[in-house]
Amino acid sequence: MPKKSCYVEWIFAMDDVARIRFAFSPIWELVASLRTLRDPARHSLHLPWVRAVQPRLTGIDLSELFALVPLQGYLVDFVTPTPETPMPDFAADLERVRRTHPERAAEEATWVSGSDPRVIERFLADPEAGVARVADTLERYWEIGFAEFWPRIYGLLEGDVLRRSRQLAVGGARELFGDLHPNVRWRGDRLTVTRNWEYSAPLGGDGLVLVPTAFYWPDVAVMVEPYQPMLVYPATGVGTLWTSGPPPAPGALAALLGRTRAQILTALADPTTTSALARQMSLTPGAISQHLSVLADGGLVTRRRLGREVVYRRTPVGDSLVCVS
Repeated sequence: MPKKSCYVEWIFAMDDVARIRFAFSPIWELVASLRTLRDPARHSLHLPWVRAVQPRLTGIDLSELFALVPLQGYLVDFVTPTPETPMPDFAADLERVRRTHPERAAEEATWVSGSDPRVIERFLADPEAGVARVADTLERYWEIGFAEFWPRIYGLLEGDVLRRSRQLAVGGARELFGDLHPNVRWRGDRLTVTRNWEYSAPLGGDGLVLVPTAFYWPDVAVMVEPYQPMLVYPATGVGTLWTSGPPPAPGALAALLGRTRAQILTALADPTTTSALARQMSLTPGAISQHLSVLADGGLVTRRRLGREVVYRRTPVGDSLVCVS
């Protein structure tokens, strides 16, 4: 007999769609990257990062993290807390891991399968000390193998959030979840995610946090009570994450606008911010702002404030210049 499909299901009340929010999670990316390190072939998109990082990790013992975050199946939730704010802060995330109640951490460790039982037994023997060790190792791993790459990863995630936020504002939940992932379905008043376990509950005013990911690609992940509901989904454009430099600008466009402004206009295929463009093009935010002002004055880009950020996008005139060049 074919295996029965299982779902995690969140039931939305009238105003729950308004409580959907996006957030970034540096610690989620850090934890997800542990699987990439152990099985680079399955995550071949990240091979440039693996090659850069592996030689640096000879002096750090990751065995306990590998046990709690196995290659497949359940990984302990306490190392990936649901983001509390939209803006990423690894130090704040790590502090929340350190504050995990030992009994909670021990219970979650017993749910892990496929890991070295001796490592799990050591954690269970003194979960308070285990939580402290895990947090210390995460901090060192971040400093050695992840911190310098985070701005690039953040730029990709930021671009996805801007695009998805616009989808939600224009088309509502149906359009937002329509192409989020094949395993995610919007069914009238509920959101279902295909998993290998069953869960169904109303959101109940807690809201749903949507977190794009680069390192968990191409899969989705969920968190449910006692944590705030969270859906982790693969960000758009992960395949471009480790490509270097800005997109090439067509020769005619570069001759008209200058190479840098042509590259900026080409890069604005999706709405983005000054900081994201600066990271992508290895220029200062000030330099990017000057170029964007010229493009805006020429009617080629438009700007709109979104929270504390200003988002830029091409106008129809800008689109036509890029497309015909």
